[in-house]
Formats: sequence, structure tokens, C-alpha cells
Amino acid sequence: MYKIPVSVLVIIHTADLQVLLLERADHPGYWQSVTGSQDPGETLQQTAVREVAEETGLNAADYALTDWRIENRYEIYEEWRWRYGPDVRFNTEHVFGLCLPDKVPIRIAAREHLNSVWLPWQQAAEKVFSSSNAEAILKLPAYSKSGPR
Repeated sequence: MYKIPVSVLVIIHTADLQVLLLERADHPGYWQSVTGSQDPGETLQQTAVREVAEETGLNAADYALTDWRIENRYEIYEEWRWRYGPDVRFNTEHVFGLCLPDKVPIRIAAREHLNSVWLPWQQAAEKVFSSSNAEAILKLPAYSKSGPR
């Protein structure tokens, strides 16, 4: 079954703006926030909660999950286009933030990710491979209740 070309990007961060990044197993050196495609019948919020659980072991319902109401439309990387229907070239990504009071241990999905790291938001924005991920992280101070410290 093909993936739906609608996804979520969840910026998991602490109150003092440390950002969690995951290193892709299928592309070592590619760091990113939690991301994943919507399943049939899911709301975007449900997709965000599911992806956070699958990729980190965290229950997003235990923290402040916020829809930032940012949509990014981008061309799907050629190397991953086979996952979508034959005529699908673009994906629409919806950005969420998940604020944790402090860094917590996570459980990465071994088939999806190799490593995880917590970084200050500016460093996290520089480390991610995706420009939409970097842009979202750079907006974190404006979308975070605590702001930079």
C-alpha cells in the first residue's frame, strides 16, 4: 500500500528549547525531528501522537502537543518516492510542537533510527538535513511559551 502524501513534523523540545533529533537508519548522517505519513482515517493530531510513540516511545498525551498551523509543501526526495503512488511527487507536511518539561530518556525505533541527541535549538536547526525541518526549529522560540533563555 502506498503512503499518503500528507505528513507531520513534530519538533520535540524542552521548556529551555533543547530539541530532540533522530538519525535515520536508512540514511546515516541524516538527522531529523519526528516525522511520518498520515494513515487512512487519522486526524493530523492522531498522526503526530502515533509517530511520537513509534519513534521515541513517548506518549504525546502526557505533554503539551501543539499544532503550529504551518504547512510545508515540498517535492518528495527521489530516493523515497517509490513509497508513494506512481504520479505522486509532492508531500504536504504539517508542523507540531511537543513541549517536555525537561530532557527525558527515549526509546528509538531501531529499524527507523540509529541514534538520538538533544541539542540547543540553533544547533539542531543547523544539523537537520531537511530545510523545512530547519525552518520549523528556527521558529521554536516564537512558538514556545517559555521563549529562549
